[in-house]
Amino acid sequence: MMKSITAVADQADFILAQCAALIDCVPADAFARDSQRVRGGTIGKHVRHTLDHYRALLDGFESATTVDYDHRERNVPIEHDPHAARQAVAIIRSRIGNLTEKSLRGPVRIRVMLAGDGAETELDTTLGRELAFASHHAIHHNALIKAIALEFGVETPPEFGMAPSTLNFQGQA
Repeated sequence: MMKSITAVADQADFILAQCAALIDCVPADAFARDSQRVRGGTIGKHVRHTLDHYRALLDGFESATTVDYDHRERNVPIEHDPHAARQAVAIIRSRIGNLTEKSLRGPVRIRVMLAGDGAETELDTTLGRELAFASHHAIHHNALIKAIALEFGVETPPEFGMAPSTLNFQGQA
């Protein structure tokens, strides 16, 4: 079944709502605790990374500048403070909620890093396509968040961190 392009914004909102619900369930001391399963990872770092992609996309689109996913701030309050993370999720959800079909079809230019030596290129795309990418990217980080959360005894819904194609294959959609 084919859906309108606005379904991409609905999917992003759904994924971010899942993220917000998880933040609410994680004890404050576990949010920034280093995982032993996912080296160098914390729930907060993965939440920040996920939000960075949505924010970079929306900022680039709204300012008509090139979207840059790879140059991000690290060690920011979102990584350590669940309240700050929850607020950041709410702001991004609000911004996504204001997107229209016309804006989702609008052009966007992105810069992508191709290798560890910093080599980059720029590509033309659309806001809708990039929002779908950011959501797909978020699902994979949610899978890592799920692994860390389970390590700290926090249960997540079974579908948290699962790609739509996996849910569809398993007949859970």
